[in-house]
Amino acid sequence: MKVLLTNDDGIGAQGLQTLRRALLEIPGVELATIAPNSNRSATARSITTREPLWVDEIEFEDGTTGYATDGTPVDCVRFAALGLIEFQPELIVSGINHGSNLGDDITYSGTVAAALEGIVLGIPGIAVSQQSVNRALDFRAGHAFEFATSAAFAARLVDEIEDVGIPEGTLLNVNCPAGEVRGVRACRLGKRIYRDKMELTEEHEGRKRYRIYGEDPSYHEEEGTDFAAINDGCIAVTPLHFDLTDQASVERLGGFDFDRLLQPAASEVE
Repeated sequence: MKVLLTNDDGIGAQGLQTLRRALLEIPGVELATIAPNSNRSATARSITTREPLWVDEIEFEDGTTGYATDGTPVDCVRFAALGLIEFQPELIVSGINHGSNLGDDITYSGTVAAALEGIVLGIPGIAVSQQSVNRALDFRAGHAFEFATSAAFAARLVDEIEDVGIPEGTLLNVNCPAGEVRGVRACRLGKRIYRDKMELTEEHEGRKRYRIYGEDPSYHEEEGTDFAAINDGCIAVTPLHFDLTDQASVERLGGFDFDRLLQPAASEVE
């Protein structure tokens, strides 16, 4: 199994390094690591198109090497697909993220975006995120993390990925709770409740500086969601795919006469 490991917290992040070491222990895994050279959290599916990207070969403490780039997580996956490493990846593993990526947060997540880019390229992906020690259900919150359990679980998942079976065009979004893990649940995305507010923090010579993401978010309490699993101390495994099309609306809109919108409006004719 040829595996590309990446993340959005940066190549020196504890989560990535813990998972890297765990993946190296799996027989038959050929591992390459390409990651941002610094934190690129919440960059989502950003790509770098307007300037060339620097790449540095990095030697890890165990003597193996990887690549650090000033690009985004998606750029890292593109680098692998375009030949920076010696093989074409058969699986993208992104993480372990410092903080959860649950519910609506996945649309902002660079961790999930890297795995999603694999789907775009026809490569299955796994995104792995770890809740902080203080149990905050937020990808922005927390400074202390324990990665041993999540790294071990992710490595077993990679080792048995053929038996698990990821449907074509699908990635697995894995979130691990803090503390003792009570089980693993396959679940759907939950619904986030954002409580952001605009706060003026500084004003100088006509310029104003605001903070707009200040409040801790919460979530709708519903059974079967990733939020519910984490709240119950379970690892949440959520299959995600790239097709955002609302099929029911395609059928409904098919009955609307869009062609008439090509003609001048009635008021213009009058």
